[in-house]
Amino acid sequence: MIIDMKAMRILTVLTILCCTFSCSTPEIEQIPDEEGTTETGNGNTNTDDNFSINIPEGFDYSTHREVKLVITDAAYARYDVFAYVDEPYLVGVEEYEDQTGEPASEVVYRNDVINKQILTAVVQGGQIEQTITIPKFCSNLYIRRNENLNFSAEIVPIVDGEVNYFYVPSGVAKTGETTTVVEEYLFCVNGSGEHFQVDRDTGEMTYLSDMPMGSWTAAVDQDNGYMYSIGRSNPHPLMRYSIATGNWDIVGDLGMGGPRLAYNSDDNLLYFSDNQGRLFTIDPYTATVVDQWQINGLHNSTGGDLDFAADGTIYLCTFSGLYRIEYNDADDDYDSYRISADNLPFQPTSMTIDFNGELWLADNGSNSDLIIMDTTTGGWEVRYGASAGNDTNFGRTINDLTTFKVFSDVVDETDTDGDGVIDIFDTFPDDADKAYEIFTPSKYGTGTFAFEDLWPSRGDYDFNDMAYSYRAIVILNAENKAVQLDLIGYVKSNGAGFNNGVGIEIEGISPDMVESVSGTVMTKDYITLNPNGTEANQDNAVIILTDDADYFTSETTITIRFTSPIATTVLGSAPFNPFIIVNGEREREVHLPYRHKTNLAQETFEVSGVNADPDGDYISDTGLPWAISIIHDFKVPKESVSIDRAYNHFVNWASSGGNNYTDWYKDNPGYRNTSLLDN
Repeated sequence: MIIDMKAMRILTVLTILCCTFSCSTPEIEQIPDEEGTTETGNGNTNTDDNFSINIPEGFDYSTHREVKLVITDAAYARYDVFAYVDEPYLVGVEEYEDQTGEPASEVVYRNDVINKQILTAVVQGGQIEQTITIPKFCSNLYIRRNENLNFSAEIVPIVDGEVNYFYVPSGVAKTGETTTVVEEYLFCVNGSGEHFQVDRDTGEMTYLSDMPMGSWTAAVDQDNGYMYSIGRSNPHPLMRYSIATGNWDIVGDLGMGGPRLAYNSDDNLLYFSDNQGRLFTIDPYTATVVDQWQINGLHNSTGGDLDFAADGTIYLCTFSGLYRIEYNDADDDYDSYRISADNLPFQPTSMTIDFNGELWLADNGSNSDLIIMDTTTGGWEVRYGASAGNDTNFGRTINDLTTFKVFSDVVDETDTDGDGVIDIFDTFPDDADKAYEIFTPSKYGTGTFAFEDLWPSRGDYDFNDMAYSYRAIVILNAENKAVQLDLIGYVKSNGAGFNNGVGIEIEGISPDMVESVSGTVMTKDYITLNPNGTEANQDNAVIILTDDADYFTSETTITIRFTSPIATTVLGSAPFNPFIIVNGEREREVHLPYRHKTNLAQETFEVSGVNADPDGDYISDTGLPWAISIIHDFKVPKESVSIDRAYNHFVNWASSGGNNYTDWYKDNPGYRNTSLLDN
């Protein structure tokens, strides 16, 4: 009787003993059950040296999906789109000085929004439409809007593979003088290195950036468009954030930390106060101390903040309340005058004064409130936050505040390259052919292709024969058409005994739509290239990244330039159609499940043993693939450790058709057996 094992989609992982070499199998705990089978601790039942599980028909092992994004906006605004994940990620353990100046350490977690940027684009009174690639576990997008540095954001659900976002102005009246409208925002920072803003009029929060280091301080230079902050850990760098570009740089190491910082526009210096009650002036361009004084009369010199009122008055708060400080010329120091009648029922960690002269504070809690205080009487009320009772729960600490104002009559319309996109919105302000970017998997993240190279014979399913780590960047022009594709990556695992090549097929375009390819690594003679760098004798554009993975282990950027701008709907989405070429045999390609071979590949092969893929769709008769694409950094299993043993929920995910444990590859508790992973 002949059994169609492929139709059964039975997943069977075999322990392979190779006669040409020996290898030890890492030990894992095995718990006998009542019938003599064993459990490996990941829910799979084993009998002797194999286990099995049903795989749904047509399951392709994909960890990502395409989402159609349409943004409609009647104004001129830049959009930054992020894959939204509400769980924080682990930054690490950090040693620092707390707000009282005492040494401390903590495990630091940070929101993962900024790390997941996948698109930049500009709407000029109309609509943009793009297709983006996101992880299957992601069900929302974080859409951030920037109109003349007025930032707002919204979490938008993905419905049936689409997001249709219509921007509707809030209609909230802003503070105004004559015809000039002032939009005012509270810039916030915290010790976890999160930088975000709160709309003073609505309490809406918008993520802005990840800081180089967590901080207790923030101060804005309004005229030059910078925010300054001092790192809370040694060597306490003075960090500078460009409000227009969103980029951070380090001015220099200050060598001391503390909780209070303000910028004085009269002398263009930073005023910094530490936990010893000292006041320093600092040159913001060199991070050098200009002068130093003592502040007298503080009941408690720790915590808090300081700021300048419009008339030059310096207000300072500590954990003991609100003060006004004045320079004492006779003694060359500062005297403090307490405004709040007694100790406050909260510990203020931050303070700023807004356009109306209102003083804002934030309390020292894991979920901070924003508080308004009267500078004359010291009276106060909670305006936003969990205690305000108005659905403005921030869910995070605010360790410092500062104010940034946007004036409606001040619009920087500089367009250096003349492409119709103003510089503050243009990712490439000096290049008229480039304006925006699409990232896969994200601006700062990496994805992985991982392969078994014994196709069509069964492998050991450790997926370390060839693993390629990548980030794809599609560069768009002002009309949102693709002009260039950058593939940044390297071979992170090359455990095969073969010399394998790596390539991608861009199925949406022909070779003549490519102007040039640069950055590929060729060391053999079995690949024939067209003059433009694409592979010859192919109907679609095929780019061979390298003909030998041994020579591609350092990060390399491969740049593909197009002859004319291409609609992204034609180009398609990364990661396109990746494949390996087995051992220099050009006709032997290994692809992701159900993906097409290129013109130069042979459909199937005669093998000495069992041909596990007679119909050539890259799903074996046991339901296993020879390649997987992980839209995440993938730690490959050690040699001969099958993927199900390294990743506890892999089989559950596969047997459910990808519905369970959609993030099975992440470093969540109980997901991985770290001792069985390589890199």
